[in-house]
Amino acid sequence: MATTGSTNADALELIRGGEPEGIVVVADHQEAGRGRRGRSWEAPADASLLCTVVLRPPATVAGLATAALGLAAVEAIVGLTGATVGLKWPNDLVWPGDGTGPDRKLAGILAEAEWPPGTAAASGWRPPAAGQRVAVAAGIGVNVAWGGGFPDELAATAVALDEVVGFGSTPDKVDLLVALMAALDDLYGQLLAEDGSTRILDRWRDRSATLGRRVRVDLGADDLEGTAVDVTAEGHLVIETLEGERRTVAVGDVVHLRDR
Repeated sequence: MATTGSTNADALELIRGGEPEGIVVVADHQEAGRGRRGRSWEAPADASLLCTVVLRPPATVAGLATAALGLAAVEAIVGLTGATVGLKWPNDLVWPGDGTGPDRKLAGILAEAEWPPGTAAASGWRPPAAGQRVAVAAGIGVNVAWGGGFPDELAATAVALDEVVGFGSTPDKVDLLVALMAALDDLYGQLLAEDGSTRILDRWRDRSATLGRRVRVDLGADDLEGTAVDVTAEGHLVIETLEGERRTVAVGDVVHLRDR
């Protein structure tokens, strides 16, 4: 479609209507796009690849749907352009540039899950049964061709593929979408296989721009600083603090810090 409010919102409506997994909602422009923690996601028309995939993974691996989508995006971009792109925990793709400045955000991912079936909101959350499936709207926005036109407040922290690979070598959005969906089909199949979460996490570690880095994590009430050393089986980030303690972070905004 040309314009929609939010591809994630559209996909959630399809989920509530009982549509099967595998449906992809794509738009040239979002008027009410959203990111993590209630933030808005804004991009000029035709500047980004904006899409959401309907997935229905088993509850035991549903938390890694974001990891699979992020990996698929990295592999699609690297395969089409050869660019150096990494995964920033929890849900961004970043480009290091020449290495002298901060990593710049190339894409963002937002996965939204419907309340597990059989759980009443009034009675509070309870873990879904092992065989239960969770409906997930897994959305991604990739900055493709902004023409160097980021607003001043984003120019130092955001980047688009046309700047990364050169304005004459930017991949077509349709080609990027096809490559992304092909990679996701493979990775999602791996996630559902026996020991699939282990394989996906190993591949995520290989593509990570966060692990091994000194980071600061905004936890809302306070900040946590240390070195990102691993991710857990659930995809949570493990930080070794400046005091040598290991802490596991399930949610939070990560800032990659320069080595002292």
